[in-house]
Amino acid sequence: MGVSGCGKSTLGALLAAALDCPFLEGDDYHSLAAIAKMRGGEPLDDADRWPWLDRLGAATAAAVSGHGAAVTACSALRRSYRDRLRATIGWPVRLVLLENSRERLLERLAARPGHFMPLSLIDSQLATLERPSTDEDALVLATETPAEALLGDVLARLRIG
Repeated sequence: MGVSGCGKSTLGALLAAALDCPFLEGDDYHSLAAIAKMRGGEPLDDADRWPWLDRLGAATAAAVSGHGAAVTACSALRRSYRDRLRATIGWPVRLVLLENSRERLLERLAARPGHFMPLSLIDSQLATLERPSTDEDALVLATETPAEALLGDVLARLRIG
């Protein structure tokens, strides 16, 4: 989880490969209308997010049911969004929050040509982000470290490998 440009997709794909399980990219579950809204520089509101979270949660539940585990990359910026995902998934969920400075996030977003998320929305995402509470047992990692090293941290936290 984390704001756009923090490295969710990169680390998620590595983690899924290490666990030999499906990787679900949250961006793939946005509606065309939501993508157009973001592309136009308008932040999503909860009415846009609830159906997206439900689609992503259902797909994650199916992947876990079929493979025993799945890795999902999703912003999950608010506690209510994470709670909605947990309820929809219906399996235990472990969170990894990836963080970085605003400046570094902007650099990363600028290096992603063709992505629908404009630089102008990073501030709204940072303002929306609710860091996980202690009862959510989230692993928080700074993404200045190479993704391969972060993978080791996540696997150690999950007590795998």
